[in-house]
Amino acid sequence: MRTSVVLVVTAVLSLGCFNSVQVAPDAALQTNTPMSFYSLSATDINGRTVSMEEFKGKKVVVVNTASECGYTPQYEQLQELYERFKDKGLVVVGFPSNDFGGQEPGSEAEIAAFCQKNYGVTFPLMSKVSTKGGEQHPVYQWLTTKAKNGSMDSEVKWNFHKFLIDEQGRLVKSLGSGVGPLDEEVLGWVNG
Repeated sequence: MRTSVVLVVTAVLSLGCFNSVQVAPDAALQTNTPMSFYSLSATDINGRTVSMEEFKGKKVVVVNTASECGYTPQYEQLQELYERFKDKGLVVVGFPSNDFGGQEPGSEAEIAAFCQKNYGVTFPLMSKVSTKGGEQHPVYQWLTTKAKNGSMDSEVKWNFHKFLIDEQGRLVKSLGSGVGPLDEEVLGWVNG
């Protein structure tokens, strides 16, 4: 009998402890719900605010760029990719960054002039951003954090890292700098 009373008292106390903790009904959902890519924005190289919602319904290649990198010639392939597929719903969005080796030291005006003169870039270029660390731009926070994008954690390790986002704004792939814009992995996704 005494054991039964102890068990009943323990059960009542345990229930009382659990009942004293209250959780807002949607709190669990809010912490695990990824953000929409389309809720983000960035300033373009000319100072205009660009909502990622402008790219809704398109496949998007987001790439961090630099003018003084061994991968800088990828600008040419990025432009070719953009020209070949822009009428089929593809957009390339370049984010100049000085995060790796100080290889993008120029101002926005210098970057824009360099890209136009050397590679004829017409795809959207944003203003210079940080792709990592404490100053990481919100677009790159979304791209690299599974809790925000709902797909994967990733890390930008060097210039010309590419992120592929589908027509519904879902992050599909993260591709290192060595994967060129016209590699089969990219073209297969674009045509898929």
